[in-house]
Parts: sequence; C-alpha cells; structure tokens
Amino acid sequence: MTVADYIKQCLSVEEYSFSLNELQTVLDKSETSIKSELSRLIEKKTIVNLRKGFYLIIPPRYSKQGQVPIQLYIEKLFKYLNRNYYLGFYSAAKFHGASHQQTQRDYLMTEKPKLNDIKKKTFDIRFFTTTKWSNKNLLDRKSDAGIFKISSPALTAVDLIHHQTKLGGLNRMLAILEELTEEINQNDIAELLTWYPHKSTLQRFGFLLEEVGADESLSNQIKNHLKKSKFFPVLLSPKTGQKPGAVDNFWKVAINIKLESDL
Repeated sequence: MTVADYIKQCLSVEEYSFSLNELQTVLDKSETSIKSELSRLIEKKTIVNLRKGFYLIIPPRYSKQGQVPIQLYIEKLFKYLNRNYYLGFYSAAKFHGASHQQTQRDYLMTEKPKLNDIKKKTFDIRFFTTTKWSNKNLLDRKSDAGIFKISSPALTAVDLIHHQTKLGGLNRMLAILEELTEEINQNDIAELLTWYPHKSTLQRFGFLLEEVGADESLSNQIKNHLKKSKFFPVLLSPKTGQKPGAVDNFWKVAINIKLESDL
C-alpha cells in the first residue's frame, strides 16, 4: 500500500487527517520512503503538513480553497497532541448562529503550555491557553468526520469578554455578544458559575447582559452569585495604567469606552 492508497482509504470513511506515526504503523515501508512520498503529495497539493508529523488531506471538493474546515480534523489533531481543546471565541459564536463578524481565522482554547499559532497559506489558527481547564460548558457537535468540541454560548461570551483586548476590542464583539444572548439559557450560566475563576469577567458579563437587553433572569443569576463574596471595581475595557474610578452600578463596572454595536 502507498501513502496515496492510504489517503483514499481515509477519505472513504470521512477521515481528513493522519499522522506520520499512523503511516509507519500501517505501511510496511521505511520512514525515508514514506517521507519522500509525503513530499510529492505536498507538492501536488493533495495534502498539507499542518504541524510536525500531522497532515491534512485536501479532497477535490476543497482544493479550490486549499484547506478543509477545522471541524473535520480538530478532534484528531488534539488526540495526536494529547491535549484538551475546544473551538471557541468567534469560531464557536459562528456555530451558535452569531456570525456577524465573518472571519477566516479559527480560534481555539487549549491548556498550557502555549501552542504556537498556525499561519500558513490558507490556514490561520489562533490558540489561546488557560491555566484552569474545565470540561464544563463544553458541547459535542457532529461533523462529517465525527464529534468535535465547542464552548457553550455562555462560555463563548465570557471568553470573548475576558480576552477582548487580544480580539479587536469590545465594540468589535458587541453585536456577537448580543446575538449570543439569544442562545444562552439559565442552565448554561448555572454551570458556568460552578467553576469559572475570573470574577472581574463575570462582572463585565453581567453588566453587558443588561446593556444589550438580555433576559433579566440571566443577569440575576450572576448577581446572586456575586453577592456571595466581595467584588471590586473593574474597567469595562482593561487598559494598562488606568484604574476604575467611582462606579454607580451594581456590577462595579467603570464604563471607560463608548459602547457602539454595529448590529
């Protein structure tokens, strides 16, 4: 069996990726001859070397774009890397129907140590890392290649708010947060409140839920949670060297930017 034969076999069962280790197990060939076959297939644009030792298959229906949708290989990539992950931020928002911002970039959350972003030709994947991993607020979604994980609407919202300065700022995501609130339910927030470690982000989240006119029951859940312990003034949009002044709302959020949704 050649590498090309193995690729055909993969595609027949809707598999769009494979690793070098996999090939070495299946093919009765030396590493050198496998690698030279891989080089030829990369030249022909049949496959792409996404990460060291991990390859994507570009079938004819995706050859024009030169890439395959991330949900077709992400689960397998992270099994290969032996790490937890979920598709998050703007990428998850798109799956929840909040795709106001069309973006060609894919956004993922994983655990430390940090992974280098992938930026090559048609691939643009940005990795964020968290020190406190939780399997809560993660949803299984189905693609042609099987199950992949995405953040729930509530986790998607707090991740966007928490990392707002690295993601284009709050106004860029305000319309998305507005659309996400239609998908967030009380169970989603109740689960989030059992583990989410960033109190200041919850304050901003509660404040923004009220600002965009979300169902009061959602912000009330966060209010009741915050009342259980002390919380301190925070800036709506974190800025180095700036401190929150006097605040006149329950959330103790100092409004230091003008909110303008482009919805």
